[in-house]
Amino acid sequence: MPPLVVPIHAQLRKPLVRRLVKLGLDAMLAGLAWLGCVRVFTPEVVRPGWAICWVGLALLVNLIFQLSWQHYRFIGFRDAIRLAGATLALGMLGLAMSLLAPAFDVHFEIEAVAAATLTTGGTWILLRGSIRAWHDRGQIEQPLSEGQPHHRTLIVGAGRAGLLISQELHRHLELGSQIVGFVDDAIEKQGIRIQGIPVLGTSTQLPRLLEEEGITQVILAIPSAPGSAIRSLHNILRTTNVVIKTVPGIYDLLGPRNWKPELRDISIEDLLRRDPVKLDQSSLSLVLEDAVVLITGGGGSIGSEIARQVATFRPARIVLVGRGENSLWESERALRAIYPTQPLSLELCDIRNPHRLAQVFDRWKPGVVFHAAAHKHVPYLEVHPGEAVENNVFGTQNVVEASLASGVHSFVNISTDKAVNPTNVLGASKRVAEHLVTAASSRAPEGTRYVSVRFGNVLGSRGSVIPIFRDQIRLGGPITVTDREMTRYFMTIPEASQLVLQAGILGANGQVYVLDMGEPVRIVDLAEDMARLSGLVPGQDIEIQFTGIRPGEKLYEELFTEGERAHTDVHPKVFEACPSPGGACDLDACLQALRKAVLLPDGRRQKEVLRLLKEIIPSYAPSPIGLGRFGEDFLHRRKSASHPVYLGITREG
Repeated sequence: MPPLVVPIHAQLRKPLVRRLVKLGLDAMLAGLAWLGCVRVFTPEVVRPGWAICWVGLALLVNLIFQLSWQHYRFIGFRDAIRLAGATLALGMLGLAMSLLAPAFDVHFEIEAVAAATLTTGGTWILLRGSIRAWHDRGQIEQPLSEGQPHHRTLIVGAGRAGLLISQELHRHLELGSQIVGFVDDAIEKQGIRIQGIPVLGTSTQLPRLLEEEGITQVILAIPSAPGSAIRSLHNILRTTNVVIKTVPGIYDLLGPRNWKPELRDISIEDLLRRDPVKLDQSSLSLVLEDAVVLITGGGGSIGSEIARQVATFRPARIVLVGRGENSLWESERALRAIYPTQPLSLELCDIRNPHRLAQVFDRWKPGVVFHAAAHKHVPYLEVHPGEAVENNVFGTQNVVEASLASGVHSFVNISTDKAVNPTNVLGASKRVAEHLVTAASSRAPEGTRYVSVRFGNVLGSRGSVIPIFRDQIRLGGPITVTDREMTRYFMTIPEASQLVLQAGILGANGQVYVLDMGEPVRIVDLAEDMARLSGLVPGQDIEIQFTGIRPGEKLYEELFTEGERAHTDVHPKVFEACPSPGGACDLDACLQALRKAVLLPDGRRQKEVLRLLKEIIPSYAPSPIGLGRFGEDFLHRRKSASHPVYLGITREG
């Protein structure tokens, strides 16, 4: 049987009871404020009836502004604004009451009404603030349980992110973090306190502050900071024994979600983070909003990220095309989690099948196409050049022809930096694909655009070096690097996808665009820093092995040939390449010969495919090891530098 008498604390948990208690407290404070102020200013008219009227007005204002709905424990700035508005409304009603009072042979001084108004509002704010302060003080001073971790914490960044983190740490004692202070480089913040927490100095003073304050944990609360700033801070902190945490960066945000103060270990992506890309939102909206957007390779890392970026512009439908059912399912699930109302369709289709591809285009009639489907693994394609031609060349041709037949007004081909002075089948096949798109642009109707966009490696994509290094570190090593001087360009997947949208959708018809990849990164430096971020010392705790350059690989990738680099009006981080024309052979005739070559027996197929690729792309120089045209010069500059290049900056940051 339920108990006959319910404990009072159980009753107070009921929402209605809690609101009634809050109303009662506010009414009592209003009545005391009235009696006190009227006794001071007009003691001759102290009558209980008028006090009841004042309390009634206070309760009316309280209900209108829903003050009793406020949660005193989490009272904040917006609640204070609502309280101020309620106090002003109470004053206006009190003034009206004082003007009506002479009709009842009673005269109130205006000062009495004003004082009662301010006192009532002040006591209401004081009540709520005291309850929150008492709760926070009790929570902060609660002793940590035995065995619970305890960190003296310094927050780098006294902005909104740092403030949110400090509030979360105060609310969650189980994290065991005692906030000692903030560090911020803004001059106007030096020497001040933010919610009682002092700003102790600037980032240049970090070594001294760590020692003087006994800091054991540092939180980097600067989500919009570029990688150069994160690297500089990391270089200062990594020689100490402090625990380094960070927060999600701007590129970690997808869709309509708000930024949250989630703490995590610093990662290599943070060190390589670059300035956020600013897109021409209005122009992109004109093209993408209410359009049907088709993305080949929709299950891949680039294709799925392009889909997420496109979804922010509210297209009529996104069609993901791919031949891997599992990857398509994963892309669909991730996209629906962020954009549950976005119309989305999946087509299981191999781009090498022109008839199936035509069915997909006939069904959806897309206006915008992003062609991201391709074979990309360099060593595999060196062994199987026929597959590279089938997928990267003829697959692209099929998608281009289907787009022309369907009336697509914007076609964007995703290319690669390996198409510049190619030394491998991947680069050569993607360069041929660029020629196909450029040729299609001359056949496309006026007002349409068919463009290609080149970029290098993207962080975290399938088969990229960073996930491989993570797995090797998790297994205890060794970390395998092909060559000590191997250098690559890196971008984050969101940044690359955003620039693809900008260049592809707003670029000129028939052009090839190259994304600004920033500074090249030496792979061995990448491996060493990933080991250090995992708490390991390279060469002691984990071994780095050099396995040798694989067939078709370059030591240094190139983004342009000589004379190609030129700025465009599309975006500050996008450049227009002027690729040299193809070889002496007719493109259509060479493609026909390639179709026959891929059907030859194994012994003859590879040799003939490579010969024809060389005929189409004269700059293609098949080689197991390639420095690239500018590699030797870069190597000379690197060896003559006073400090080794490290992720685009010197080791000293």
